[in-house]
Amino acid sequence: MKVLAINSSARVGVQSKTELMLSHLVQGMREAGATVEVVNLHKKKVNYCVGCFSCWTKTPGKCIHKDDMTLEIYPKLLACDLLVLATPLYHYTVNAKLKAFIERTLPNALPFLEQKEGVTGHPIRHEIPSVAVISVAGFPEQSVFEPLSSYVRFLYGEKLAAEIYRTSAEAMEESGGSRKTDDILKATVQGGRELVEGMAISSPTMARIIQPLMDTEALSSIANIFWQTCIDEGVTPKEFKERGMVPRPDSIKTFMAVMKMAFNSEKAVNFRGVMQFTFFDDVKGECFFTIRDGSFRAEEGVVANPDVQIEAPFDVWMDIVTGKADGQKKFMEQKYKAVGDFSILMGMGEIFGK
Repeated sequence: MKVLAINSSARVGVQSKTELMLSHLVQGMREAGATVEVVNLHKKKVNYCVGCFSCWTKTPGKCIHKDDMTLEIYPKLLACDLLVLATPLYHYTVNAKLKAFIERTLPNALPFLEQKEGVTGHPIRHEIPSVAVISVAGFPEQSVFEPLSSYVRFLYGEKLAAEIYRTSAEAMEESGGSRKTDDILKATVQGGRELVEGMAISSPTMARIIQPLMDTEALSSIANIFWQTCIDEGVTPKEFKERGMVPRPDSIKTFMAVMKMAFNSEKAVNFRGVMQFTFFDDVKGECFFTIRDGSFRAEEGVVANPDVQIEAPFDVWMDIVTGKADGQKKFMEQKYKAVGDFSILMGMGEIFGK
């Protein structure tokens, strides 16, 4: 099987969750024996369709633009068995780069009108390949993909082999990611195998691919402090990532959410301890962490007999959490108090990553 995968994301590398999902889908396809070529549209020149209809009259089946679409990509599209269209969700549908690509397939249509099952359309010059669509969005609800799904179903009809829609994508990390992320990516690889073997993705595999990554409230709270940190520090998300920054919590709830997200269960396999936090000044309140052999639980309130107790001004401790201050130095300066098992306190840097 020949597969042509079109990646329309302008992002590259770890910042692109479109690329992350597509690369795992492609891995599965290749493991199943397919020949897969990935075309990154942001590196190609694809002019906009100008609606001249020369491809219908003066040069039937050929576009007037002598760009990468005409000279390279379009011929590969006609020769493949499966076309994969990968796009981030922009304003609830495909991004402009992929829309330009789709519009430039007009030469494959004939100008005449015909009706099929009461719907008027154009006959085509060449049989089009089967199509799989993969998209990612930052929102947590699957419903955000409904406009995109409606569009591609109308456009490709019975040729549409699969739709893969990944919510909460910005929370995914390939390196050192959560167990859920690992399972999502493994399922995406399996989905690639199934597409090559049967031109469809099974329901169990799809359920794993689109499984919820985190609850809506937690995602929203993390996203909001992430964006506020970017605003406060004057950085873009890319710069935030490159600098290894941490979203700055603004409440006890967001502190617990950030620490839960940063918790590395593999490094905490042999770690046990209960940590009690008491915060004062701008943010007042208590919470505690219970860590047992790779598991983590954060709760508000006070726990009996904690292994270590920390009393700190909220802003001081958030400076430590976000890497703006050195915890040991702040302790020596008596900016916060800690009593109990200091080995647990010292181990935080190991079990809570970025």
